[in-house]
Amino acid sequence: MFRSLSAALLIALSPAPTPVPPVPSGATGAVQDLVLPVEDIVGAVESLDGTESETKQGRQVTVALTSDVLFALDKWQLTAAARRRLAQVAEKVDAESAGGVIKIEGHTDDQGGDAYNRTLSRRRAQAVEQAVRGLVTVAGVTFQATGHGESRPRVPNVVAGKPVEKNRARNRRVEIVFTAKQ
Repeated sequence: MFRSLSAALLIALSPAPTPVPPVPSGATGAVQDLVLPVEDIVGAVESLDGTESETKQGRQVTVALTSDVLFALDKWQLTAAARRRLAQVAEKVDAESAGGVIKIEGHTDDQGGDAYNRTLSRRRAQAVEQAVRGLVTVAGVTFQATGHGESRPRVPNVVAGKPVEKNRARNRRVEIVFTAKQ
């Protein structure tokens, strides 16, 4: 009984829909085009432990490895585990790369001075470049290593005025960027 009474009250108490006024005959008006930005679709995949991610934007593929997996704290010499991980990345580059430039980009968090972080990130990128250069077998590639320091964080290092160690760890990374085959 409550259901039918509730429905009847709802219908009885609801305002009538606003009628649409008729369009006068001979009425004309300007037609406006809607111009809206189009965002590229970026596919992203991250490992369960958060130490590796891959993004694809068009044909550009970026494989990011956290520095904690590749290097000891404040060092740029690759660990043995890093060499195994880079061998896997090199296999991916061999299988998917269209050739051309392979960029190796080093990044740090916000701890330390700008000059120190730029130097550390460049040295880390060069270490990865040297290792990957010896592993990639696809023809027609060149390598370019750069260090960005803390200038391109993936996520904010500080949130609400407090440092977030998890974010800082994600920002300490080396990215391998290449163009995929069509």
